[in-house]
Amino acid sequence: MASTLPKLPLFSAIKEHDPNSICVVHSASGRRFTYGELINDVAAEKAKLAVAANDKGKGQKIEGERIAFLVENSYHYVVTLLSILGSHAIAVPLSPTFPPHELRYILDQSQARMLLSSGTFQEKADEVLKEGLETHPINYKTESIMSGKKDGNVTLEDSTSNKGGMMLYTSGTTSRPKGVLLPQSVLTAQSLSLLTAWDYRPTDRLLHLLPLHHIHGTVNALLTPLFAGSTIEFLFPFNAQAVWERLAAPFLPQASKPREKITFLTAVPTIYNRLLATHSSLSPELQDATKKAISPEYMRLNISGSAALPIPTKAAWSALSSGNVLLERYGMTEVGMALSCGLDFADRVDGSVGWPLPSVEARLVDTETGKVILEGEETDKDGKERHGEIQLRGPTIFTEYWRNPSATASEFVESDDGRGKWFKTGDVAVCREIPSAGQSDQEWAKGRMFFIQGRKSADIIKTGGEKVSALEVEREMLSLPQISECAVVALPSDTWGQKVAAVVVLSKNGKTGGRGGKAWGAIDLRRALKDMLVNYKIPQEMKVVESIPRNAMGKINKKQLVMDVWGGRPTTPPRQ
Repeated sequence: MASTLPKLPLFSAIKEHDPNSICVVHSASGRRFTYGELINDVAAEKAKLAVAANDKGKGQKIEGERIAFLVENSYHYVVTLLSILGSHAIAVPLSPTFPPHELRYILDQSQARMLLSSGTFQEKADEVLKEGLETHPINYKTESIMSGKKDGNVTLEDSTSNKGGMMLYTSGTTSRPKGVLLPQSVLTAQSLSLLTAWDYRPTDRLLHLLPLHHIHGTVNALLTPLFAGSTIEFLFPFNAQAVWERLAAPFLPQASKPREKITFLTAVPTIYNRLLATHSSLSPELQDATKKAISPEYMRLNISGSAALPIPTKAAWSALSSGNVLLERYGMTEVGMALSCGLDFADRVDGSVGWPLPSVEARLVDTETGKVILEGEETDKDGKERHGEIQLRGPTIFTEYWRNPSATASEFVESDDGRGKWFKTGDVAVCREIPSAGQSDQEWAKGRMFFIQGRKSADIIKTGGEKVSALEVEREMLSLPQISECAVVALPSDTWGQKVAAVVVLSKNGKTGGRGGKAWGAIDLRRALKDMLVNYKIPQEMKVVESIPRNAMGKINKKQLVMDVWGGRPTTPPRQ
């Protein structure tokens, strides 16, 4: 009997690729898998799932059921994810770094039918399931994929269900994490939008450095390359020396075995900063090879996202790479990628995340008046830029927060044109016309560009009636040689409502560059910024720390940071 999979767009694309072309490589071992092997292994794993889900012969189907899994970044992960999608079930990727109580919360909240684990994480899965759960998922140990079939003998049948998809959990910075439901149609729309915008190709080899329980690692760096027929090379967890050595390998004459050039890299600013900080410690030979590897001649596309990209990081990467410019984009769990700069270097404007991606509609809604900011209305009568919340709609937007109808309802707003509700992102931006940008042949990359100012709740500081973008202040601070990391936050002020404050990690220069050879302080900071920022934007308080905690995607929980550093609750902007 022939193996079968539903005729979903992703499986149709995979089956049409050359079955002998490479889809996945394990970087450390060099082991590689073809698209022909992939389609066979997914069909085989789907059949095994159906048997495992038949709990003690009860004949229960897994259509629409949540299937959680703990599998390392690997070919095994790809097959596991796709076999769940092929079963019309909802894949719930779990982070192996989460403690057991957080994993139990996700299993309970998602009402997971099964927990799949690879051999690497069997012990952790057993620990998670042994106590404290309201639900009772089937404990299923997936076997390592030892593929041998390459003939692509899999039949695609018309899809009979629309219940499948993926569910990712938010970071939970303001409340318990919420399950974001992304049906298969949404995952397809997100992938096809990126496929058009970033021009993924079968000849691309993407170095995958990201965790896979986030939208960035899954859609940008896994599903979309599979749609395109690209090669995905897993090198995880991130290690700067290993990344530099892998990038350099094709350009080292004495390499023991030839390695293909990396053409596509998508990462977070923390990774780029770490690569830049360690490059000078490489041998001269490695330095020369890596510079060549990341140059525009060989690295077709380098992307930064998931957190704001400091302009000094962007400039330093460009200098190191002989002019390769990092492409910034904007997205979130609920919407995938929504905004992006273009492929033309002129379309990668400092501080901007570009334009709405293909199939995405975006608008700004004034944070003071609640009115839509139309084209030509980007400034008020006094010439000040109007801050607006980004609202989005289109086929790439999630459908609901799982088992949380009140949260779902509160995050969507009705439209006036009857063409669907708008999702309120909670992120604030301004729009500007940039004459030098938007001139390429990418039709979607036209018009006014978006510049993120920060989260509505944490990054927009209202002081004395003025609005301050924490991200703008951070960009200027990071241009100072005395500062290696910083986070700008709001503190309560009896006089101003809120005041601007900064948490800072000093560079080596900053530890001795203050008055009298001492470490830098608040007065030094204010003096350095006085010609860069208007006075009310300059931090009034500064705390020096050894490190600033970030999550796996490089984001900072600023509310928690304020509590940790100042020992009090974060302030809420005053009503106006």
